[in-house]
Amino acid sequence: SPRTPARGGSPAVRGLAGRKRGRREMEAEPPAGARPEEPSGKSARKRLELHRDAEPGPPTAVGSCRGPALTVCPLPTQEDLAGLRCRLQRVKALAQLAQLPPIPAGASPNLRSRLEQVRRLELRIREKKAGSRAALGARPSGDTGVAAPAAEAGEKPPAYQRFHTLAQDLPPGLTLPYKFKVLAEMFRSVDTIAGMLFNRAETITFAKVKQGVQDMMRKQFEERHVGQIKAVYPTSYRLRQEKNIPTFGNGVKKSDYQLTLEPVLGEEEKADGRPHLSASRLLERRKEFNRNLVNIVKQHHKAFLAALSPPMVVPEEKLTRWHPRFNVDEVPDISPAELPRPPQEDRLTTAQEVLSTARGMLTPKMEKALANLAVRTAEAGAGEPVASKVPSPASTSSALKGVSQALLERIRAKEAQKLQALMTREPQQEERLAMLGRLPAMARILRNVFVAEKKQALTMEVACARMADSYDVQMPPGEMEKHLRLFAELLPDWVGIHAVRTDTYIKLDKGKDLGLVTERLTKAAKEAEAL
Repeated sequence: SPRTPARGGSPAVRGLAGRKRGRREMEAEPPAGARPEEPSGKSARKRLELHRDAEPGPPTAVGSCRGPALTVCPLPTQEDLAGLRCRLQRVKALAQLAQLPPIPAGASPNLRSRLEQVRRLELRIREKKAGSRAALGARPSGDTGVAAPAAEAGEKPPAYQRFHTLAQDLPPGLTLPYKFKVLAEMFRSVDTIAGMLFNRAETITFAKVKQGVQDMMRKQFEERHVGQIKAVYPTSYRLRQEKNIPTFGNGVKKSDYQLTLEPVLGEEEKADGRPHLSASRLLERRKEFNRNLVNIVKQHHKAFLAALSPPMVVPEEKLTRWHPRFNVDEVPDISPAELPRPPQEDRLTTAQEVLSTARGMLTPKMEKALANLAVRTAEAGAGEPVASKVPSPASTSSALKGVSQALLERIRAKEAQKLQALMTREPQQEERLAMLGRLPAMARILRNVFVAEKKQALTMEVACARMADSYDVQMPPGEMEKHLRLFAELLPDWVGIHAVRTDTYIKLDKGKDLGLVTERLTKAAKEAEAL
């Protein structure tokens, strides 16, 4: 009947099923399977979009309801757990790879010794890392000046410092490493500033010198550089810690101790009754500092020569250049000398002093931590010092196996003799060798000049000008004349030089075979190089 309600709680009636329903009735009807709590005031299309957006999200906790701010943490899904398990397995695999495998039972004695050596090296590396951590933990935070060299020693210097000597366009000689050249420039700047202040009878403090050196060099200048200068040239300055020095508002109290520098001068260096640091004395001090730097490099070079096979001994006074395989830029830095410190009686510097002073006033946990730190500091201080790294030549390669040892010794001795002659060669001999190396190429040019001029003799000025125009390297006429006179000295039967009145003429025998001439010049160059 029309008054019987439809099953399922639907508000529609059977009698109205054939009638077309309006828009408001369709919006008011909830969809099938909808929850009673959801609002039914939205259209079907918006409800479908809301359901589609909500599907990818993580499932919400059961029983959550709308109300005040309540944060519900999402539970991990199966994918997250699988990813964590995979990462854990990878970490375990890497840890197993990091451990050395056990030595197999059937291994040869050579393999066993090598594996044992690798194990010992690994233990030493671990002990060294543990010692460095303990030393870093025991170092006080305020001692930045002492910690700077250690930090710099661990860092790899940039390429322009490591290969500084190779990049210099200078004749071979006793060159200095980059860091030594920087230190020499710092000493020159310190001497310049100290000389001005000393001649004005002012107290030379480190603060004044530091500011001036940094303005001149555009580099950082610290107390450790003063210590390096003192180590290289001990008699250059007299260092003291003084107080009650006028500071004129530079941030330092008048009652504080300051590091002062005083140049060490002789009794005869006086002007108007008081010591005076003259310009000539500054130049002498700079030369003395450079000589001391060269002597330091010579000591490292001497150790390098002693480590060669066979070892070489070259007198220092005859040394004119370094060994070709001696890397100058890898010479270790200079250890700073100890500087005077201000007197501080009550200052605690180590964990052991803090523990002994504050015993009974600290908690047991803090006392235990300080005791452990004192033990680690003592162990780090008692460790063996690390030897300085000296570049050593490469050992005998496996390609020389089977070669007679006596033959190898003769070759090495001959090579050592050549290198020793190279390191003790005078600059004049070096210049003559360079000229002899150019003569074979110049001989062909000189003959072509005489053939083109169609003359038996030419004046020295004309010959030098034609040779300078034709040679591939730019050379002044004076240098070219030296080469022509060397031709006349080595080959008098081919080139002759004659002085006629006020002019000098050069004569060439064009009938000589140029190949024989070149061969004789090459032989003369080899003989001079072997001397």
